[in-house]
Amino acid sequence: MSPVSAEVGVFGGSGFYSFLDDVVEVSVHTPYGPPSAPVAVGTVDGRRVAFLPRHGVHHELPPHRVDFRANVWAMGSLGVRRLLGPCAVGSLQPDIHPGDFVVCDQLVDRTYGRSADTFFDGGVVGHVSFADPYCPELRPLAVSAARSSGITVHEGGTVVVVRGPRFSTRAESSSYRREGWHVINMTQYPEAYLARELGICYSGIGLVTDYDTGVSGSDGEAVTMADVFAVLRANVDRTRALLARLIPLIPSTPSCSCASALDQGPLGR
Repeated sequence: MSPVSAEVGVFGGSGFYSFLDDVVEVSVHTPYGPPSAPVAVGTVDGRRVAFLPRHGVHHELPPHRVDFRANVWAMGSLGVRRLLGPCAVGSLQPDIHPGDFVVCDQLVDRTYGRSADTFFDGGVVGHVSFADPYCPELRPLAVSAARSSGITVHEGGTVVVVRGPRFSTRAESSSYRREGWHVINMTQYPEAYLARELGICYSGIGLVTDYDTGVSGSDGEAVTMADVFAVLRANVDRTRALLARLIPLIPSTPSCSCASALDQGPLGR
């Protein structure tokens, strides 16, 4: 365990660094190699918070190259018990608009060919319940913080996670919409699942950056990175405001079942 510790962790983009006070940078070593970047540890309203840009400091790691095991393990080794995962998502439904936030309650994995997505990869065997992927205690707190920040937020929703880095074809997007799924993303899996394996509460907070290709209301326009990054840049301050309101609301001791998903996790908890 590092001499520097934190109780709440945040994954996100490099634009979120400035919401922390009294920051120290920690280089964390994990059994899976280094995480995407050194971890910034600081305070938010007196709470110790660890921040890690999942794609690297300069957004140099595409989704399929992110070492999610190293990132989540690094957070757990610092003592993090509550993990927040703000992320970019595309809308699959015409009533979910760019600039809205979605606090998801379900997840569908459509990734393939990535690095290992479990800590139980030989030597230790475990089977973890993932029926409810997101922490039921953190989710309403995130929704409340968003509303208090003046953000339009959707409480609940299913995110389908694709491999990336490419966006969907029109046929794929149409298929996801027919399934009734709400948003699409490239990083929520295995990030959320690995947190569950370590008994860490996890909440995914999706910022809608675009309508996925072919969604009614988007005039059938194809998704571009320029559009996505433009919405992200315009909403960094809103995301920071949400986190600043949310973190003080989080109870110090979890009362949910996330930590009991496995009696003895890989970190020995």
